[in-house]
Amino acid sequence: MNKYIFLINFTEKGIANVQQSPDRAEAFSAMARKLGAKVESHFWTVGPYDGLAIVEAPDDETASALALSLGKLGNIRSTTLRAFDAAAFRSVVGKIG
Repeated sequence: MNKYIFLINFTEKGIANVQQSPDRAEAFSAMARKLGAKVESHFWTVGPYDGLAIVEAPDDETASALALSLGKLGNIRSTTLRAFDAAAFRSVVGKIG
């Protein structure tokens, strides 16, 4: 499974109902499971992003479908990053000539 980091910012709609954010995070986890992905962790943050989620998905298409489904709800905007753990990154750099 591939790893993805979803960087999250609340929209006006999302911040107006910020107290519902933990419940929305649980719904996001359920949405991910339906698509064949798994949310490993949710974090709410202070700084340029309001939160992040670490997600495992089988491929970029699944991660993209999850990000689009989440964005469609209107509570957040997200930036999705493909992430590599040490073992996966060793494989990447092992292909360098």
